[in-house]
Amino acid sequence: MVERNWPSNPSLQITQYVRKNSCDVYMTPINAPSLRVGEADEATPQSTSHSYLPFIFLSLYPVSTSQHNNPMLTIAEEYFYYLKFEKGLSDNSIVAYKNDLQKLSDFLSDAHVELAKAEHEHLRDFIVEISSLGIHPRSQARILSGIKSFYHFLIYKNKREDDPTELLESPKIGLRLPEVLTVDEIDQIIGAIDLSKPEGQRNKAMLEILYGSGLRVSELINLQIANLYPEEGYMLVEGKGSKQRLVPLSPQSINQLKLWNIDRNMLDIKKGHEQYVFLNRRGTQLTRAMIFTIVRELTATAGIRKKVSPHTFRHSFATHLLENGANLRAIQQLLGHESITTTELYTHIDIHFLKKTILECHPMLKK
Repeated sequence: MVERNWPSNPSLQITQYVRKNSCDVYMTPINAPSLRVGEADEATPQSTSHSYLPFIFLSLYPVSTSQHNNPMLTIAEEYFYYLKFEKGLSDNSIVAYKNDLQKLSDFLSDAHVELAKAEHEHLRDFIVEISSLGIHPRSQARILSGIKSFYHFLIYKNKREDDPTELLESPKIGLRLPEVLTVDEIDQIIGAIDLSKPEGQRNKAMLEILYGSGLRVSELINLQIANLYPEEGYMLVEGKGSKQRLVPLSPQSINQLKLWNIDRNMLDIKKGHEQYVFLNRRGTQLTRAMIFTIVRELTATAGIRKKVSPHTFRHSFATHLLENGANLRAIQQLLGHESITTTELYTHIDIHFLKKTILECHPMLKK
């Protein structure tokens, strides 16, 4: 059995990574003394590097990458290449864009209109059509976003001069606040883990990282051993669009990872899966569905009636930081949000927390 250890000289590896990719690292202190994500001030670096993975999926890209600028490519195929190799979108995102564009193409074909030549009236009628089908406003907004992206691409490639989506209005979807767990509820869920089972220590390490560092489930299952720097207290995470960032590891997470590493070394790890931190009993990479199942079962065991998913731990991480005075920009960097407006969602949650605090604690309101 090959011994799999933590990376040697992590400080040097981080330095080499930063120099190799010409990253800018920003240090932002966070004070959250009552949280389990760490007692001391934590630094929150942000990497501006992008990884480039020149692989293709035939379902999306029916021709080789060497034909990226081939004039024989259809405009749709060229658009999908653009999303993958220039915008750096994930394959799941590209599939969603492709499906949305196919819906529009099918609609336009009935009117004998080419996709690239559609006018505002055609797109407006399409939006009315999907609305009449009872599609949720949030899904309508996503479809419209994909359509706008396509026509902006056409303008970018000088395929047309006008923007037929300019006057299209997005449906009103309202503000949907995510479910948030209390610190006690998180303790209850983690406490429901049976450490006598083979997967117990793995599950505990995963939940500590989900809450302690606010990772997405896709980031968790793709986390690699070479990107863990326990001595430095950081890990390198690859998020949406293959964007990489350095995220702090809490002392609890580091401790649970080291304990899981002992169990992990006893697995018969299959070829091609050696780099992944979290594996199943068969020695292969965990799936998103498996993480959802684990979280759902532990939540039920803990007796918590909220609708909890792996993403709930990420929401709770951000909300608890904000409630304890963390800077919104720092939270944005930790979560890997491209836009601060995405992070601002948590200010609405924080307002509810502050209102509840006032109602419970204000002396005039307690009478």
